[in-house]
Amino acid sequence: MTIATGGGRRLAVTGATGFLGSAVVRFLTAAGYSIVRITRSPSGKGTDAVSWDPDRDQLDGTRLEGLDGVVHLAGESIAQRWTPSARRRILDSRVRGTALLARTLAALDRPPSVLVSASAVGYYGDRGGEEMTEASSPGKGFLSEVTRAWEEAASPANRAGIRVVHPRFGMVLGSGGGALARLLPVFKLGLGGKLGSGRQWMSWVALADAVRVVDHLLHESMLSGAVNVVAPQAVTNALFTTTLGRVLRRPAIFTVPGAALRLVYGQMADETLLSGQRVSPLRLVDSGFIFRHPELEGALRAELDARVRAGD
Repeated sequence: MTIATGGGRRLAVTGATGFLGSAVVRFLTAAGYSIVRITRSPSGKGTDAVSWDPDRDQLDGTRLEGLDGVVHLAGESIAQRWTPSARRRILDSRVRGTALLARTLAALDRPPSVLVSASAVGYYGDRGGEEMTEASSPGKGFLSEVTRAWEEAASPANRAGIRVVHPRFGMVLGSGGGALARLLPVFKLGLGGKLGSGRQWMSWVALADAVRVVDHLLHESMLSGAVNVVAPQAVTNALFTTTLGRVLRRPAIFTVPGAALRLVYGQMADETLLSGQRVSPLRLVDSGFIFRHPELEGALRAELDARVRAGD
């Protein structure tokens, strides 16, 4: 059973200023956790910030003694053209940061009991309409290679007896960031539509559920290893765009040709925009997690209603 509040527990979080990380910190703080931010720029963040620099292999482990858990969400955005330098940054930001954190936690006298270390459904590669669970084999391509190395980098913590969980996030839907925030202006102008054929599968999760999953993983002691963090109903890109247009009361009739996307984004278009994964949250559901937003239209309406209430 997931504990409803943090009960004064101390957690460290990396990536705390990102789209998902900031939402996780807000949720966990409201739930009663005391949050220590692991950040490259600790100045001005008070005594609850710990400095680290994965590029220089620097992290002060003494500041992490006695924590109850660690949530690791830091990583370079994949939403960019994958030049050789960008590919290196994407890989290094995940592997070097995770390895440094895992080694540091493993060496502590009083290590945390759990490390929730992010991963992604890109692990599975593009398999068409095949439905994949955590037992499915890895796929091919850059993202699959990155996620495999990303998860493996946490091995020192696992060997030290720390329970390590890898939430493999699908596309997190929140109007304040991520893919949805980039799509909204286009769709509100009535210029939205499918990408390429529109047949590629999209495994998504509402932001409100994603942060609840992190809390669930912190407490569900029977869960370790990979856990798919996606809603129960994956959709095709064509259905996603049609649904978003309906929620916004705008037409979604345009098609962005695959060739145009490849021209702008190169390989990134092929592996993220024009392909996808049909993923099932099997282990999450079996562990008793209940989604508040299991269906796409309800999730989009809830997120956009929240945006209106916030005055955006």
